[in-house]
Amino acid sequence: MTPLKLVQVSDIHFGGEHKAAVEAAVERIHAERPDLVIAAGDLTKDGKIEEFDAAQAWLDRLPRPRLVTPGNHDTPFAGPREILTRLVAPWRRYERRFGERMNSDWDDPRATVVTLNSARAFQLRLNWSKGAVSRRQVREVCADLRGAAPGALKIVVCHHPLIEMIGGPMTARVHGGTAAAQAFSHAGVDLVLTGHIHAPFVHPYPFSDGCTQAVGSGTLSVRERGVPPSFNLIEVDDVDIRVTALAFERTRFTTFRTWSVPRRCAPEGPNENGATEVAPLRI
Repeated sequence: MTPLKLVQVSDIHFGGEHKAAVEAAVERIHAERPDLVIAAGDLTKDGKIEEFDAAQAWLDRLPRPRLVTPGNHDTPFAGPREILTRLVAPWRRYERRFGERMNSDWDDPRATVVTLNSARAFQLRLNWSKGAVSRRQVREVCADLRGAAPGALKIVVCHHPLIEMIGGPMTARVHGGTAAAQAFSHAGVDLVLTGHIHAPFVHPYPFSDGCTQAVGSGTLSVRERGVPPSFNLIEVDDVDIRVTALAFERTRFTTFRTWSVPRRCAPEGPNENGATEVAPLRI
């Protein structure tokens, strides 16, 4: 099968973007000639109209096709009038430029990629930046993935990591995240691509056979958390899935870190890759 190449960006935060990095990223992403560009949320800093316009203009310069999902910063965020807009029409600015905020997908004989909106305009907790996933969303994503071609990779994209990254620079605390991660593991999802943390990572979910990998990408903003501006290159062949975090250094992107996991994960026992076998949740 022809190798598959994906680019995963997130947390560009236009209005607070790293200008040199986002410019260099356009050139590097075109040079990679990806099959699909994935933007995993937080396109803007405060959800302002001019920030959305800048995000749209930048994404329009990248190769097609692309999949986009919103993040917690992609609703109006600053000032009394903006808060009112957030409460009345939180996703209008996003949807006018990038389409529905809910599930969208990309189908190919090599992979099916489905987005899931883990951001919320408001919640019954003080910190609205944290994520949430409903059981209905999980059911819809799993239904979409059942239509994947035989042997195709199954990929879910959302902004917030569904379970916490140990030692990470911040938390996501996703309501329903553990249940979602468990359900996706039992559904045979290969990769769950996220942002939010502003640091790249790869680790397996501790559910089912331990073969579902959480993959986080870094930021292309000035809001660095111990890691230079970066994005992920994901390359898949018949043997391996390779994730390379490319970090901005002075004028160009160089390899920051690389992970490799088997394309066909076949653990010898229930604890392979740190997995713990658990009963499926009812969703």
